[in-house]
Amino acid sequence: MKALIIPVTPFAQNCSLIWCEETMKAAVIDPGGDLEHILGAAEEQKVEIEKILITHGHLDHAGGTQELREKLDVPVEGPHKADKFWIDQLPEQCARYGFPPSYAFTPDRWLNDGDTVTVGKVELDVVHCPGHTPGHVVFISKNDRVAIVGDVLFQGSIGRTDFPQGNHEDLINSIRNKLWPLGDDIAFVPGHGNMSTFGQERQSNPFVADMNFG
Repeated sequence: MKALIIPVTPFAQNCSLIWCEETMKAAVIDPGGDLEHILGAAEEQKVEIEKILITHGHLDHAGGTQELREKLDVPVEGPHKADKFWIDQLPEQCARYGFPPSYAFTPDRWLNDGDTVTVGKVELDVVHCPGHTPGHVVFISKNDRVAIVGDVLFQGSIGRTDFPQGNHEDLINSIRNKLWPLGDDIAFVPGHGNMSTFGQERQSNPFVADMNFG
């Protein structure tokens, strides 16, 4: 699997273009906006976008989903259905923060913990990681040892939990009980900022480091 990070929206959200090197089929993960940049990157890499994957329903991650779906006529998979209320509010979210107009959408497939999604011949495991939002999911390529974690975990930090239906305890449990067991060597693309590894965050992240949990 190959991956390219494309920062989009005024919030500098890390949209990811991932693709299967054998088939050159691709997926866009979290098209929050700036669709011309996303489509330009796909054209530059000579890949065919076959689906859209969504980690959670916040505007900077999902705001461009319906427009991109209509442009490309491709299915949308994710997030977990517990984020439906966020997706339904996308038009209001975007107006509130001065983003371009956005549209609510219904995914072709809501995702659950333990599901898999495919991109070409690449298989990604789905891990439901509530806390930042109740329906947040993470995509893991066990073969490539890479995770796309949205706003669950950042280099040196974790996702906010002060939004409606956010829960700090749930977020800590999601990270420590669902992500850490997958392996210290897994590199992750966060929703904002630089990549890191689960092992590095276990050592040094002040919110979830092992030393803080006995």
